[in-house]
Amino acid sequence: MDEDPHRIPITNELDLHTFRPSEIGDLLPEYFAECQQAGFRGVRVIHGKGTGALREGVHALLRRMPEVEEFHYPAAEGSWGATWVILKPPAPEST
Repeated sequence: MDEDPHRIPITNELDLHTFRPSEIGDLLPEYFAECQQAGFRGVRVIHGKGTGALREGVHALLRRMPEVEEFHYPAAEGSWGATWVILKPPAPEST
């Protein structure tokens, strides 16, 4: 039996505590695309402090993502457990 994907609400904050590290490669680009559509330019990504493995994985992915303008660690809110991501404005739709 296939489970339907769980739809998470799109806000300017994404808490990764409920996701496995192997899921962030698909999750972040999809989430950021939805944020851009919703008009969010800044997103706080909460990865926790822990061992730093999730944070390092998130940062490596952010460096490669064309929709990310810049990111700041630690985030002003969330300290060492979060990264503030600035997204590029969405590309205009072609007609």
